[in-house]
Amino acid sequence: MAASKGNSGMIVSFGEMLIDFVPTVSGVSLAEAPGFLNAPGGAPANVAIAITRLGGKSAFIGKLGDDEFGHMLAGILKKNGVIADGIMFDQGARTALAFVTLRADGEREFMFYRNPSADMLLKPDELNLQLIKSAKVFHYGSISLIVEPCRSAHMKAMQVAKDAGALLSYDPNLRLPLWPSPKEAREQIRSIWDKADLIKVSDVELEFLTGSDKIDDASAMSLWHPNLKLLLVTLGENGCKYYTKNFRGQVEGFRVNAVDTTGAGDSFVGALLCKIVDNQNLMEDEAKLREVLKYANACGAITTTKKGAIPALPCDSEVQALLKGSK
Repeated sequence: MAASKGNSGMIVSFGEMLIDFVPTVSGVSLAEAPGFLNAPGGAPANVAIAITRLGGKSAFIGKLGDDEFGHMLAGILKKNGVIADGIMFDQGARTALAFVTLRADGEREFMFYRNPSADMLLKPDELNLQLIKSAKVFHYGSISLIVEPCRSAHMKAMQVAKDAGALLSYDPNLRLPLWPSPKEAREQIRSIWDKADLIKVSDVELEFLTGSDKIDDASAMSLWHPNLKLLLVTLGENGCKYYTKNFRGQVEGFRVNAVDTTGAGDSFVGALLCKIVDNQNLMEDEAKLREVLKYANACGAITTTKKGAIPALPCDSEVQALLKGSK
């Protein structure tokens, strides 16, 4: 299936990379944590690394602080084979930090340090346009929409990618504590909705964006727009639902011993983009799309079996082993 790296299409991921500080003990509040481990994160960066782990070709565009953490993060991207030509360093602002605790139920609670952080200060004229134009797929979230100048950089990058013929992939990756209000979050996330060719939302994001507590087809289809090729709703351990112009359905997930859900959605997205970057007509072939989504579900599941996002992102052989074992 996988094309060799040299000739596979480039997937460019745009947005934030930061450090998550995770308590050394699970199931406690942030205030009660006796200590923290630093775990590199940031959804667009996780996606970029998920892609290279699976043998794909990816680049990351974003801004880091010109500090030890920023250089550490850039080093992690490079070490994982992600093209780092789109990374800028800000002299005046720090790399973003987030404190993330895993509650007893495995769900997460966030506290962010961004005042402002370097990723928020990426300017439109700092974008590596050559890199963006080389993308076959351009992937982004919504955190880069929260404040200027990053918002304008995001809008410009999206337009340049679209004009160059890239497929636009959007995972809103809702982080409510970062937004001024839920209303503002909903409006801004929806403000670029109609530009995307592919959108992935979680069940929680679906509820937030539609204002409905039903995870059903009517609710999902209220997010449909005429230029959309594929809409995905991830359902945690229950797999995912998919919607296209011509068909819809659900692909079951995998039962695994989940210890940390961080990065599972990013792993899912990376796997999906890896499979469709050189074969976009997969989105019109239901049988083939189901195979790809099963693979992506397996990637997401494996990612929940270890702590932290990046250390847990699987390689292809791990995914194949889970797929074989589940038959």
